[in-house]
Amino acid sequence: EEQVNGVEGMIYMSSTSSNDGSMSLNVTFDIGYNLDIAAVDVQNRVELAKPRLPQEVSQYGISVTKQSPDLTVAVHIVSPDGSRDSLFLSNYVDIHISDVLKRIPGVGNLTIWGERLYSMRIWLDPDKLASLGLTATDVANAVGDQNQQVAAGAIGQRPIPPGQQFQYTINALGRLSDISDFESIIVRTRPDGSVVRVKDVARVELGAEDYGTDSFLDGKEAIGIGIFQLPGANALDPAKKVRAAMAKLSQNFPDGVEYEVIYDPTQFITESIREVLKTLFQAFVLVFIVVFVFLQNWRATLIPAITIPVSLIGTFALIGALGFSINTLTLFGLVLAIGLVVDDAIVVVENVSRFIEEKNLEPNEAARQAMKEVTGPIVATSLVLMAVFVPVSFMPGITGQLYRQFALTIACSVGISAINALTLSPALCAIFLRRGSERHGWFFTKFNQGFNRFRDKYESWLKEVTKRWKVVLALFLGLLGVTYYLFCIVPGGFIPQEDQGYFIVSIQGPEGSSLERTTMVVNQVEKILSSTPGVDHVVAISGHNIITSTTDSNAAAMFPVLSPWSKRKSPELQVDAILAKVVREFAGISEAVVVAFNPPPIRGISETGGFQFELQDLGNTAGLQGLAELAQEMVVKGNQRPELQTLFSSFEANIPGLYVDLDRTKAKTMGISISDVFDTLQTYLGSLYVNDFNKYGRVYRVFLQAEDGYRTKADDITRLYVRTESGEMVPLSALVKVAPVVGAETITHYNLYRSAEIDGAAAPGFSSGQAIKAMEELAKEILPAGMGYDWTGIAYQEIQAGNLAPIIFGLALVFVFLFLAALYESWSMPFMVMLAVPLAILGAMIAQWLRGLNNDVYCQIGLVMLIGLASKNAILIVEFAKRRREEGLSIQDSALEAARIRLRPILMTAFAFILGVFPLVVASGAGSNSRHSLGTAVFGGMIVATFLSLIVVPVFYLVIEQLRERSVRNGKGVSTPGK
Repeated sequence: EEQVNGVEGMIYMSSTSSNDGSMSLNVTFDIGYNLDIAAVDVQNRVELAKPRLPQEVSQYGISVTKQSPDLTVAVHIVSPDGSRDSLFLSNYVDIHISDVLKRIPGVGNLTIWGERLYSMRIWLDPDKLASLGLTATDVANAVGDQNQQVAAGAIGQRPIPPGQQFQYTINALGRLSDISDFESIIVRTRPDGSVVRVKDVARVELGAEDYGTDSFLDGKEAIGIGIFQLPGANALDPAKKVRAAMAKLSQNFPDGVEYEVIYDPTQFITESIREVLKTLFQAFVLVFIVVFVFLQNWRATLIPAITIPVSLIGTFALIGALGFSINTLTLFGLVLAIGLVVDDAIVVVENVSRFIEEKNLEPNEAARQAMKEVTGPIVATSLVLMAVFVPVSFMPGITGQLYRQFALTIACSVGISAINALTLSPALCAIFLRRGSERHGWFFTKFNQGFNRFRDKYESWLKEVTKRWKVVLALFLGLLGVTYYLFCIVPGGFIPQEDQGYFIVSIQGPEGSSLERTTMVVNQVEKILSSTPGVDHVVAISGHNIITSTTDSNAAAMFPVLSPWSKRKSPELQVDAILAKVVREFAGISEAVVVAFNPPPIRGISETGGFQFELQDLGNTAGLQGLAELAQEMVVKGNQRPELQTLFSSFEANIPGLYVDLDRTKAKTMGISISDVFDTLQTYLGSLYVNDFNKYGRVYRVFLQAEDGYRTKADDITRLYVRTESGEMVPLSALVKVAPVVGAETITHYNLYRSAEIDGAAAPGFSSGQAIKAMEELAKEILPAGMGYDWTGIAYQEIQAGNLAPIIFGLALVFVFLFLAALYESWSMPFMVMLAVPLAILGAMIAQWLRGLNNDVYCQIGLVMLIGLASKNAILIVEFAKRRREEGLSIQDSALEAARIRLRPILMTAFAFILGVFPLVVASGAGSNSRHSLGTAVFGGMIVATFLSLIVVPVFYLVIEQLRERSVRNGKGVSTPGK
């Protein structure tokens, strides 16, 4: 850890050291950092630490791999008729399946649940060994000497005397492979010629290397294959190829062996993309209807309709060139782009149609004259939208990653739309539009009459409002206050939790519980889950701690897989409702703490949903007991707070253990080596890895360990024997005292400090941001000096994203302002345009508040988009008013005429966009929560901004232009706008 700490690109690291002798160090790097370089850097630093590590560590090996922590897909190998046991199934996976899956492009690593790799297990009988004056070390030495790779050379190999006609390679028995070979290993020879063989003092079997975990599928024994993707790989591709590979491999399965792919998180991605594509089609239909209702002409409607596929196809080409994939973020951008790409075409078509009707011009001439009037606004509005999104796409971290694909997708579509509006749309107007071709039916006649009445009332009302601009200004300031208030009361968040088609159950049994006892709890939980409506399958791993990713006998992890989303339409079958139901039933299980929670909303960020709070012993003074007590105090008090729920910590320091107190003076006096004592304990009770053997074309390990009858009670320790230098056998009861103690089974570090992770989630009605704040308040209240905390996983990313949000909004506003100032060569006109932005933000916050949604990243993406959209509508009015003012009209008349003439295209484009995003607002199925957040913010913001800006923008144009011209007359201003 000390050597790896601070490696370039690292954002945090965590380690887990378990009492089974294993240690894992997970180093998390910043988004976008080259993980090939990262792996090399970490490997180099590990090499620097190797000389300081024990020799046994080098024997077992150290590996450095790059891997996403997120499971891509899981395959279960089962024996439906029970004819194959877990030992056979596990090794069939190892020999015939795992290597094939590892070769699939995009697959980073495999984890086998319930793994039972073959091992030559030599089960020693300590009593027999002691009676013969032998020790476990004698057996280990014999196995090491008689089971090894040998080389015996060759006969006839050069240089040799002339005339040699043949060459023979000498073969000999080296590594053993059969049980009988190991049974025949000679441990001791006697002077009378008799020998003591392994079979005389031990039982030999081809067993399993590890028995620490059990894997189940729907309550039946199964071997699980967890497939993890390479970082940066597209999860859908390896998942699809894994299914294809398994289908091919299954053709050669032996009788009694089948496979099932039950746990597949990528189905959520596939279903989410399918839902967004459906939303995309719905948006296209709604936009087409709106355009037709306003233009009332099939020929005119076809022009914006043609713009949609042209712009989307062009956008696909550009996002492909940028290296993006078709994912939910780029598809979100395309859904919103449908409402945007028609805007410019609508402005062109509406203006050309108006010139044909009002000035009785031919379509060709009308198109030419109309484009002179709208080219400026089209260029300005398109560049403003691009100016909003392009800068924020360069933000760092995961927030920048979320913004980048969405933002550049929008920017690409807007750019192509502007080119279409300036080239394709006027050409199509000249071809498709006809003078005097309108024949309105009763619907359009009524619609036009109603719209004309609305326009006349709007114009007369606007005249009165412009006379009372002070009232409008006061109301505007009041709305700014309301906007600020809503920002304060709408909870902050990061990424909304989604119904991903499964959830996670963590089981923590009493300290010191055996695997058998834990499995009994697993069976109880499995029965509850299997009988729960909406749950189709249950994957269980007994002995696996999902929080620390370690093997713990008192822990288990379960993954209930839900029915497809299409079968879970009713509210009680949604994941949150199912979670609430099973949590109530879990409360009746007294044998263990059973917690259920959602998976993380972003794949690969953390193991669980909710938040991960790292309690740290900064002063290294609390000790394991003190750390565990503080963690439990935070859990208890945290669960009492209304903002928090399901707080728990898997860190335990009260695991029952035994302390062996060796009288070292007595041992040395009796001629007993200290190392012999501990070698005896390790071999008999913990197992000793001696060397390897070959079988079925694979290399497996040879282990020595005492028979199970000699390692079930504390008293068994004193029944073991060691040998003195004189050959006398001495029981350990003469050398050691055994006393019960408590300690930690697993020790975790976070950024070098000893830590205890606390997992939890926000309670219903509260956001993740409020939950984080509550935990920080709790830590301030409870933690003494020398203790601290940090965040990891999704909470860490949320805090980083929160720090970037003000920068993102500030950049968007500054870029829009500076761009408009440069475009119009004026400092006043950007103010006229951008004063519409707060109205859009107000509408978004009202919509989020009314719907009970959070101000999360998707909402914030919508707010950034609203900066450009609100400015776009304002530009249509201000640009036209500026032109009329330059033609000689009064300031008030310029504002009124601009508002009257631009009313129809503003409402047309606004309603096209609003209805285009409406499918996001009412979305259902996989990924619907993120669509709700984004769609609701944009939907509400556009409605409020559209109607209020029709009043506010002309009034502010009137006020600001009067102030500007007065300033010019007094010799203190700048030149006329546009000049």
